[in-house]
Amino acid sequence: MSLIRRYPSDSYSGDGEVSAWVRRADEPPEITYRHGGTCEYLARGERTEGRFGLYRWTFGETETGPDPHFHRAISEQFYVLSGQVRIFDGTEWVTARSGDFVYVPEGGVHGFRGSDHASMLLMFAPGAPREDYFETLARGEEMTEEQRAEFMVRHDTYWI
Repeated sequence: MSLIRRYPSDSYSGDGEVSAWVRRADEPPEITYRHGGTCEYLARGERTEGRFGLYRWTFGETETGPDPHFHRAISEQFYVLSGQVRIFDGTEWVTARSGDFVYVPEGGVHGFRGSDHASMLLMFAPGAPREDYFETLARGEEMTEEQRAEFMVRHDTYWI
């Protein structure tokens, strides 16, 4: 039987090595936002050799989340772990529930909103350095319009 889609070329040529790592569930979140939401860095892009970045996002009690935007260099994936998350699919806000998966390719307009301690996995591919973006916004740093525009472009975020 022939495979329609082939595996990528080998990126490892050894005989096996000890290289796995674990992030334990009881480790505290890296960020706690003022509204009570949290972000846990499950797999930073630097740890995955830039292949992807994976984060557990837990919302606070009140609804929060970014307005519609897109990325030029990274895709974004959402997997709802618990509760409900509203996701803008480029046309309308749809409700994703526990177990639902949403894929947004580069250029895809999207946004998300959640509340009531809903949680989701948030993945970017390739693994861009999103941590600075999350941390800067969490600190609520004052920025001029020009500084904010430069910050957004540096972090591949284009608002609609």
